Amino acid sequence: MRWRFLLRPGWLALTLAVFAFAGSCFTLLAPWQFQRDADREAQNAALQASFVAEPAPWTPRPGPEWSRTVVTGTYLPQAEVIARLRTVQGEPAFEILTPLRTTSGEVVLVDRGSVAPDDRTRVPPYAAPPAGVVTIVGRNRADETDPRGRDAFADESTDGRLHSYSVDSRVVARSSGLPIQPGYLQLDAGQPGVLSPLPLPKLEAGPFFSYALQWIAFGVMALFGWGYFTIRELKPGGALTRERTRRKSVAEMLAEDEEPVRSGS
Repeated sequence: MRWRFLLRPGWLALTLAVFAFAGSCFTLLAPWQFQRDADREAQNAALQASFVAEPAPWTPRPGPEWSRTVVTGTYLPQAEVIARLRTVQGEPAFEILTPLRTTSGEVVLVDRGSVAPDDRTRVPPYAAPPAGVVTIVGRNRADETDPRGRDAFADESTDGRLHSYSVDSRVVARSSGLPIQPGYLQLDAGQPGVLSPLPLPKLEAGPFFSYALQWIAFGVMALFGWGYFTIRELKPGGALTRERTRRKSVAEMLAEDEEPVRSGS
């Protein structure tokens, strides 16, 4: 049968690889990029809205990501945690995480901004948060998650101050024993207790939509290529269907050379 070559192990392996790649392009890679594009659009919309909207009063339930919240309370520097291995605009940095007890009794985590490491890549001295009751405006942020689930730990190079590998209210809650609410507030510039304010994301679409279209194109090209070579093999003279000439051994070639000599004698 002309279709018998489709059952050959090499062709089956090729078919499996092509369809697995195309399926990944259509069901995993392209949707992943489309989702990243949707997330970027939502982030840009939230940032643009936050520039004109008045800050909303803080509630235990976090508001939309990047929306601004106003809260009044007292910093708790004794429960402060330093987030390490951070980068700010491409430069290494530490972020200072300080809980704040609101006037209503809840505790919220505040990211007071960043400090650059000293010449020994350690945490330099930085300003303590103001004492007493303060009113701050920050942006609602979702907790990060450390893939390894590590807790905060004491670092002797910083007088035993606690460090963490993520900005996560759950980590700070476990280290301090405080009932910190989910999420955290990222301080805007000029707020009480702010250090070097963290920059906001740029309002740009990003390349994610075009990346998604590229993955779709790659999947289509893979299927087209498989179809093209399948049709070619069905035609006479196909590379996989034509009979391959068996290579002659050296003895056979010598015997053929001697045959004319014997015939002439």
